[in-house]
Amino acid sequence: MWKIFFVGFGCVFFIFGCGENYSDILVTKVIEGDSLRLSNGKRVGLIGIDCPEAAEGKKLYEDAQRTDFSVATMQAMGVSSQEFTKGLIEGKRVRLEFDVQKKDKTGKLLAYVFVKDGTFLNGEILKQGYGFYVPDAVNKKYNHRLQPLFEGAREEKRGLFATADIPQW
Repeated sequence: MWKIFFVGFGCVFFIFGCGENYSDILVTKVIEGDSLRLSNGKRVGLIGIDCPEAAEGKKLYEDAQRTDFSVATMQAMGVSSQEFTKGLIEGKRVRLEFDVQKKDKTGKLLAYVFVKDGTFLNGEILKQGYGFYVPDAVNKKYNHRLQPLFEGAREEKRGLFATADIPQW
């Protein structure tokens, strides 16, 4: 009976990341405005936000087509988002907070990220206008905080909204 419990506990422990500590971890690279790499090599996607792509790829072209902006304009917006996020977080220690779904289908961690000074990264990107609010039907712990930050940035024309009339994302 003890072995069964231990094996069962081990499986549960494995599912939740084998005890990795995400309460104090270094962000080594900002991949995109809404995607980070940690010192343990793991990638993190920020829950509740989407930023234009800085890198060439399928999503960049899809975003350009959906918004009627040129690929070059969308990519420039992606670079702006990436640089904003880099300034906030790259090389800093953070705490990750998870919601119901901890990983996406590619294995990337999905998290709310808090800088050691208390800054809520997901929210700050939206508040300053460098990302778009994308409500998540599963991970929705902070939806009530994220949506008004995005709406405020859009109304006050901060960040990406300062020079462009961007259609609904």
